[in-house]
Order: sequence, then C-alpha cells, then structure tokens
Amino acid sequence: MEIKTYTRYIALSLIGSLILLASCKKNQSDILATNKPVVESYLIPGRVLSIKVYQQKALTDTTTYGAALTGLSISVSDGSKSVKLTESASGTYTYADQSFITTGKTYTMQFTYAGVAVSATTIMPGKPADFTLSDSIFHVPSTINPLYADVARATIKWSNPDSLYHLLVFKNLDNDPYYISYIRSDNKPSFQINAERASYYNLVQSSFNYYGHYKVILMRVNQEYINILTTNITRDSQALLNEPTNVTNGLGIFTAMQTDTLSLRVTTQ
Repeated sequence: MEIKTYTRYIALSLIGSLILLASCKKNQSDILATNKPVVESYLIPGRVLSIKVYQQKALTDTTTYGAALTGLSISVSDGSKSVKLTESASGTYTYADQSFITTGKTYTMQFTYAGVAVSATTIMPGKPADFTLSDSIFHVPSTINPLYADVARATIKWSNPDSLYHLLVFKNLDNDPYYISYIRSDNKPSFQINAERASYYNLVQSSFNYYGHYKVILMRVNQEYINILTTNITRDSQALLNEPTNVTNGLGIFTAMQTDTLSLRVTTQ
C-alpha cells in the first residue's frame, strides 16, 4: 500500500485550514489484503474530533481517495472516558465536544469493519513553548552571495528539552505573492520544514522564494506523523513500497499535534 501525504495547513482560527491530506494505493505485496479500511485523523485541541474512513484503493485507481466507508460505529477513549462518534458526512465521523481533546492524554480509536477489530492509539503532545522569531521582518539581500549561503540572517527558536518532533510551516498570506527572481530554490510561496528534534531553525538568504506576509506555524507532532512524512519525502514516487501506519488491521494515520503561530514579513533589504 502507498500512503501519499500532501501538505495542507492546520485548521486554526488564525490561518484557516491545516496541512494534510492522505490517499492510499495498494502495494504488490498487499494484493491479497484488499479490504483494509484507510483512516485519516489529526487530533488538535480546540478542534472538533474528526475521523475519515475510506476503502482501500486498487493499484490502478487514480482518484485521491477510495470510497467513503459509511455506517461504522467508531469510539474514541482518553483512558477514562469513551465517546461514540457521529457520522456527520459520508465516511466522516465527529465528536463535537472540544474539551475532550486535551494535552497529555492517550487516545485510542476503535471500530469493527468486515468482522475485524480496527484500532489506533496516539498521545496528545504539549503545546509548543517559548516560540520566538529573532525579528518579525526578514530582509532578503539585493543579491545572493554564495560565500554567505549558510549564514543565518534570522533564527526561529522554541523550547524542546525532551527532544520532541517539530515541523515549521511557512504560510504565505498574500493573494498574489511577488517572486524573488534571483533566488533559485525548491520552495513554493508556502512550504514546510522538518525541524526534526531541534529547538531552533536558521533562516538564510535563500530561504524564501517569495516576498510577502507569512504565518510561521510551529507544529509539535508524534513519531507516527514523522514516519509518513519522511517516507514520502525520501521514497521514489514510482516505487511500490509498504509505507508506515499506526492503524492496527487498517491503513492510514491516527495522530495528535499542537501548534503555535507567529507573523513574519519578508521584504527587500
């Protein structure tokens, strides 16, 4: 099976919707496993608990998702309380009480599909702390000097004493962002950086391809999210490989994350 994760932005009130879609294709080694459900769920405090469930797709299927799986009875437990989700749309199951998702708790999702128990567990990490930018304005030099390619022009910092996983998302807010023509990199107007277990990230002269106003989003994520992210970055997109999942008797991802957000303006020097 192949889980291909695309980037979308976290649904927070300040910036709109979050970053992530998942689709699934079947690996040659999984030809006989044709009936696994594909789960997609990202738990975020202050958001409605939502779980999407799809059918596993055939290798030749080019649609983004398999067919939605309807009529499931899905429950989620936080270790002391178990709640039953409601099917709010076809294949989408939700629980509206936002107070149910809190820091430090372990959440277990369960349902039965085709007579088989499907489950997954994740832990809600703490909210990122001490998130700072050395300057709210990043000045792009008028010319790029290769001698200073790796020199930090600004630094993003956060507290990370336990060496937890973090991602940085740079969300360009401009409707028609202005391209920095003399910078050549792979960055789009909006992009993300895997900061791994670090507690800082340096911005260099070529970090941005576009001027404009940005939201800088620090995401604290779990191992299961990093597993899928790094697999899809490093793999050959044409290869049929088994990709990671934390869903028992299923595919996809059930994970939790927290974020913090700062503002940054990228302009000329």
